Amino acid sequence: MFRSLWALLAALLIGCAVLVYAQDSNSQQAPEKKQGGLKTERSQTRPSTKEAVPPEEDESIAVKEYSFNPVQAKRSVVVGNYYFKKGSYRAAADRFREATKWNNGNSEAWLRLAEAEERLKDTAAVKEAYAKYLELAPDAKDAPEIRKKLEKLK
Repeated sequence: MFRSLWALLAALLIGCAVLVYAQDSNSQQAPEKKQGGLKTERSQTRPSTKEAVPPEEDESIAVKEYSFNPVQAKRSVVVGNYYFKKGSYRAAADRFREATKWNNGNSEAWLRLAEAEERLKDTAAVKEAYAKYLELAPDAKDAPEIRKKLEKLK
């Protein structure tokens, strides 16, 4: 029994050594090749970083990529409004912030984000959201009122 364990251990060590040697020989730069009269190196044909990094298997920790999607932004605003009415201001602020990532030009999302952050007493976020709202909708009905709020915050 002990002999078979030692043989198995030796086989594993030899296998590991072969893998390490193969990786070392692959990582060394290959000599220059001639293609069409021009010298090129193997390092120029490296795969891009997106191909080299495998996708995240656990989708809950994967980084979410946002692109312009006004439909998804509207859905996030609707859900955020639900949370706001319910009194869950942190959840509402998260949804409104997500809506601004889907559509940065959504003035309603910026206004609602500012209101949720106001309830959470995060003055820096309130200033930023109100400023962005006024940038997007300078002639809105409530613009003078919001300018007054911004002046009080500064």
